[in-house]
Amino acid sequence: MASSETHHILPLPVFDKPVKLLIVVAPYYRTIADQLIAGAEMVAQSCGASVEIVEVPGALEVPTAIAMAERQSNFDGYAALGCIIRGETTHYDTVCNDSSRALSLLGLQGACIGNGILTVENMDQAQVRADPAAQNKGGAAAAAALHLIALSRRWSSARKGIGFRPPEDSFRA
Repeated sequence: MASSETHHILPLPVFDKPVKLLIVVAPYYRTIADQLIAGAEMVAQSCGASVEIVEVPGALEVPTAIAMAERQSNFDGYAALGCIIRGETTHYDTVCNDSSRALSLLGLQGACIGNGILTVENMDQAQVRADPAAQNKGGAAAAAALHLIALSRRWSSARKGIGFRPPEDSFRA
């Protein structure tokens, strides 16, 4: 049972330069979305990150909005937020799988994304997961994005050879 489990949560990263986080949310279930946003904003602000929020119609549009922002804007990372509750058809499976897969592919291309799109069986499960005072999955999504931003910044200073050119630090006098 989940209530008896213990989890290790990494301390939030510390940044020496400003961080811009875009929260992309599908507010189909407005109450849940508002709780996810509150949790994400709280975590982002605790790291000193500035936050912008955009809304899209549904969970399938969240990865598209993030891809557009990644190409056309200057955000350091993204928190993907929303809620998918199982219904009577297989649409649930399609939305869950496709939104998650698209976010994963964007991450593999280098976007720093925290996935806070809830996939639940009912509204009660969604409320517990979204509540900033309970599981705070919105905050967890922001934290994941911030950790990836920190890694990206750490590794962006490392230089690698390009083509036939060796790395700059390999030249010795």
